[in-house]
Amino acid sequence: MKRWVIGLSAVGALAAAGAYAQDRASGPFGDGFRGRGRVSAEDKAAFADARIAALHAGLKLNADQEKLWPPVEEAIRGLQQQRREGREARRERFSSMRDGAAQDVPGSLRAIADRQAASAAALRKLADASQPLYATLDEGQKRRLTALSRGVVRGMAGHHRHRGHGHHGEGPMRRG
Repeated sequence: MKRWVIGLSAVGALAAAGAYAQDRASGPFGDGFRGRGRVSAEDKAAFADARIAALHAGLKLNADQEKLWPPVEEAIRGLQQQRREGREARRERFSSMRDGAAQDVPGSLRAIADRQAASAAALRKLADASQPLYATLDEGQKRRLTALSRGVVRGMAGHHRHRGHGHHGEGPMRRG
């Protein structure tokens, strides 16, 4: 019962924080950090840990399922790391463009292709790691997984989606 209450509290707190951040999104974590400088790497890591913990707690895994969780968590963290590195590379590229460096269009295209290939590999690793666990989930756990994983993915995607920029021109925000 205690574990259930803690898990439900964590999920509720994260859901409320996510809704607040979406309503007031001007940065990756909403206006709550405005005027306090950039969000630190430590803050970002704490938020990522909280999203993973909420997903884990919300699934309410049994003892056998618990044994299948570590590779899933590792793959989620690997995907987060890959996305973080991609954001840093883009930030560096844009910074050099602001500093007056000429843009190497073929080089930029290769960099984009490399990042997408790395993202695809990380996603495939997550799919492969989660398959054994997913096969053991009951319908309630699958339902919760769908709802809770949105927060994990949204958190990894960064704040650009909140400002009306679609992802690779797909989805409802596609500009035509």
